[in-house]
Amino acid sequence: MLTADIWTSALEHAVIAVITQLMLWPVFTLWSSGAIAVAIFLGREIAQHEYKGGGPKAVAWDHGLLYHWNWDSSLDVALPLVSCVICATLVQAARHWRRRSA
Repeated sequence: MLTADIWTSALEHAVIAVITQLMLWPVFTLWSSGAIAVAIFLGREIAQHEYKGGGPKAVAWDHGLLYHWNWDSSLDVALPLVSCVICATLVQAARHWRRRSA
């Protein structure tokens, strides 16, 4: 069941991912910085799943990828992914529109 806590957590992750994407934008491209921001949350969720299974030394190397995924952990990765894609697409569209109107 999707509770308010699950949505709040996922939205917080999305906001943090977009902020991270925009902060890394001067160093990397906008798409690369979005991928880095999403990778941070994906790695965090995988690590949490490894610890749920007994810790990283007690489980197989793929345990965090395959087990303990639920709506909460899936949304904690999916919403940052969608928000970073939307952010990068909007910036790219704005650049394109500005070039065409100039």
